[in-house]
Amino acid sequence: MTLPAVPTTAATWREWLTKVSTTLNEVLRGRLNVVGTFTLSASVTSSTLTDDRISLNSIIVLSPTTANAAAELGNGTLFVSESGRNNGSVVITHANNAQTDRTFRFAIIG
Repeated sequence: MTLPAVPTTAATWREWLTKVSTTLNEVLRGRLNVVGTFTLSASVTSSTLTDDRISLNSIIVLSPTTANAAAELGNGTLFVSESGRNNGSVVITHANNAQTDRTFRFAIIG
């Protein structure tokens, strides 16, 4: 959620403060707007997760949503590549597999 610019007139202060209050209450409820869905590419050893919210120092948390994604996470070959970090994307290394349903929910922290 993006806040509008700070108002310059008294008439728009109330609207602006309401938006700030709503945004802060959403954050306090844990609704941080830092999540998404990502599916690993089939038949390759890496996939790129692209999201404007990713920075060089972001931590990417993956939560499997399918049995094949859980198996991929459990086999020990899934990780975020340090050399594949960029502002706006990260490379996720994984096993070469023909499965097309290795889907995860992700959270970006930082």
